[in-house]
Amino acid sequence: MSNIPETGRTPRVQVRLVVIQVLVFSLLLTLGGRLWYLQIRNGKEYTDEARSNHVQRVVQPAVRGSILDARGVPLADNETRLVVSASRTDLMKMKDDGKAVLTRLAGVLGMKPKEVMDKVRLCDSQTPQPCWNGSPYQPIPVTNKATTQQALRIRESSEDFPGITAEPTAVRRYPAPGKARTSQVLGYLSPVTDEEIQKAKDTDSPHLRSDQVGRSGLERTYDKQLRGKAGVTSYEVDKLGRVMGQTESDPGVPGSNVVTSIDARVQAVAEYELHAAMETVRKETDKITGRPYEADAGAVVVMESKTGRVVAMASQPDYDPNAWIGGISAKDYARLTDKKSNYPLLNRAIQGQAPAGSVFKVVSASAAVRAGYPFNDRYNCSSSYSMGNRSFANFESKGHGPITLGDALKFSCNTVFYRLGHQEWQRDGGIKPKKDAHDWFYRTARDYGFGSETGIDLPNEVTGRIPDRQWKQSFWEANKDSWCKQGKKGGTYVEQIAYESCLEGNQLKAFDSINFAIGQGDVLITPIQLATAYAAISNGGTLYNPTIGKAVISPDGKRIQEIKPKAHGRLPVDAQTISDLDKGLRSVVEPGGTAAWRFGGWPQDKIPMRAKTGTAQVYGKQTTSWFATYTDDYTIVMTISQGGTGSGASGPAVRNIYDALYGLDDEGNQDLKRALLPKPQQALPKIQPDGTIDAPEIKPYDPKSQLVDPNKKREGGQEPLAGPPPVWRD
Repeated sequence: MSNIPETGRTPRVQVRLVVIQVLVFSLLLTLGGRLWYLQIRNGKEYTDEARSNHVQRVVQPAVRGSILDARGVPLADNETRLVVSASRTDLMKMKDDGKAVLTRLAGVLGMKPKEVMDKVRLCDSQTPQPCWNGSPYQPIPVTNKATTQQALRIRESSEDFPGITAEPTAVRRYPAPGKARTSQVLGYLSPVTDEEIQKAKDTDSPHLRSDQVGRSGLERTYDKQLRGKAGVTSYEVDKLGRVMGQTESDPGVPGSNVVTSIDARVQAVAEYELHAAMETVRKETDKITGRPYEADAGAVVVMESKTGRVVAMASQPDYDPNAWIGGISAKDYARLTDKKSNYPLLNRAIQGQAPAGSVFKVVSASAAVRAGYPFNDRYNCSSSYSMGNRSFANFESKGHGPITLGDALKFSCNTVFYRLGHQEWQRDGGIKPKKDAHDWFYRTARDYGFGSETGIDLPNEVTGRIPDRQWKQSFWEANKDSWCKQGKKGGTYVEQIAYESCLEGNQLKAFDSINFAIGQGDVLITPIQLATAYAAISNGGTLYNPTIGKAVISPDGKRIQEIKPKAHGRLPVDAQTISDLDKGLRSVVEPGGTAAWRFGGWPQDKIPMRAKTGTAQVYGKQTTSWFATYTDDYTIVMTISQGGTGSGASGPAVRNIYDALYGLDDEGNQDLKRALLPKPQQALPKIQPDGTIDAPEIKPYDPKSQLVDPNKKREGGQEPLAGPPPVWRD
C-alpha cells in the first residue's frame, strides 16, 4: 500500500474533473443551442427545403401570342403539332450516352442518326449548327413534324425509347398570307440559354428553361409581351419518384397578341415587285462594265407619310422563318449564313448601307438655303465643274444653264450642287477650318436624321455614316498606323492612296465636300432613314420614329395598349423651304423630269406624286439604284444594289406598288374595288367577345391583274449618274 497521503492528490483530480465537466457541459450546451436553432428558430425554413428536395415541377409552356397585320391577319401564330423530344439527362445516364436509342429513333422518324445526334448536342463556340443552345436539363425537340403513326410507335414501345417523348404541342408557325413572308420583319425563335435565365431571374418577366425567345425582328422586340407566362405545377414525390400529392399550381397565361401596321396584301405586292425588279434588271447589261447587272440585294419600304407607320417592308434575299421551328437543320443554317447566299438574315431596309447618290440632293438643297442661298435664285447648271486640274461632269456632260434649286432637283443637276458644296467648304476655311465653321451640308444631313438611328421598333438598326470633320478625324486616328505602314510614295495606286491618307487623312478636302453634295464619297445611308426623311417633307417637316407595332392586345381582348406614333425631331428648314422642295420633287415626275417616263398617265391632279431618282456609284461595284417617292398618304423608297439607274431599275416596281395601293390603271383611272389601301387604315381590327379576331382572307398577289404597263417608255429622260467614282477607303 502506498504511503502517500490521500490529501496530496485530491486537488489535481478535482481540477481534472472540473475541466472535464466544463467541457462536457459546454458541448451539451452547444449541441442544444444548435438543435434549438435548427428545429425551432429556423425549423420551418429547413422543413420546406427538405420537402423541396422531393418536389418535381411540371412546366406547361405558355402559348405564344400572335403577330397580326393591320386587319388582323396572322403573320405569325401557332399550330398544334406532334413534337418528339429527347431528355439529354436520361440519355447521358446510359452506357453509350444514348446513341442506340437515338439511332432507333432516327429509323422511326426517317432521319439519319447523325441528324438526330446533332440536334441534341449542346452549342458552344466550337460546335456548328444545328445544336441545342437551351438548357441541357429540359427536353430537346428533335422534330415537330412527327406523324401520328410515328408518335404512336414511340409511345407504345416506350421501353425501346427511354428518355424520348412524343406529345402534341403548340408550335410557332409563319403562314405567309398571300405569299408575304415578311421574314426579316418577323424574325425567329430559339431556346432560352442559361445565361438569359440568370439575367432575367430578378426581373418581372423571368425565363423558364422551356421558353423560346425571339432572336430578331418583332419576335425579339415584343418578346416579353408575346411570351406570356408558363404554367407550373409542383408535385411532392417520394425517394422512388412516386407522386404523393400536389403542393401548388401556378396556371399559365397565354401571350398577348401584337397588331402591326403591316398590311399583308401590300407586303405581298412589295415583296413580289422587289424580287421581280431584281430579276428583270439582271437581264440588262451595264453599259460601263459590259456585263449584266448583278442586282445582288435590295429593299423596299412603304410608310404612312403622316405617322411613320410601316405598311410594308421587304428585303432581298429573304428566307422562310419556318426553317427555325423545332431547331434549324445544318443544311438550312449553312445556306442562310453562307457568303454565296448574300446573308438573307440581314434586313437591308434597316441594315443595308450604301452611298445615297442623287436622292441626297434634298439635303443639299436644304443646306444651301440654310447657308443663305435663296431657293429660287438662278444657279449655273454647267456641263461640268472644274476644281484645279480636276473636272466633275454632269451626266453625259449636259448643261441646262441658270436654273433654280427646284429645277436642279428636276433635272438632277450635279454641277449646281458641286459648286454649292465647294463654295461652302471654302467659306468654312477649307482644310484649315474656322472656329465658327458652319459645315451646313454636314450639319443639315444629321438634322435630317442621317448618321443616326431612326428609332424603329426593330433590333440591330445601323446608323449609316455622315463623313464630317469629326468622323474624318476619328477614322484617321483609327487607321493611320495601318496606312503609314502600307503607304508608299510613288508606289501602286493602293500604296499611294495609303501614303496620302497617312499624311492627311484627317483633313476634310474640297473633293470630299463636292462628292458629299451629291450623296457620294464616304456617305452611307439606309432605306429606312431615306423613307423617314422623305415622309417628313410630305407631312410638313415632322421626323417620326418608324413603327411597325400598332397595339398589344391581351389574350382575352379586354386590354389594349396602343402604340402611338412618336416624333424625334423636325426638318431643319422652314415651311416655305419644305414647300419649295415639294414643288421641286413634284416636277421630277412631270415632263422633263428624270422620273417622268415612269409616271406617264399618273393622275397628278387627284393624287399628287413627288419623286427623286438616284444612281450611286460604289467603288469596285456596279451602281446602286435608289428611288424615293411620296404622295400625301404614302412614302415608298426602293433600292437595288448593283442594279443600275434609279428610275430604270426601281421605277417600274414602285409604280406597280402605288397602282395596287390606289387601284389605278394605265390611264390614271381609279377603281376603288381594286385599291388595296387608298387611305391609311387607322382603326384596329375588330375583336370578338372571346378575344379572337376575325381576319379576312388574303389572296396571293397576281401581277397580271394590274392594268398598268410600267415598262412602257414615256416622256422623260434617264437618271444621271452621280459624278466621278469616289475614292473608297473602307
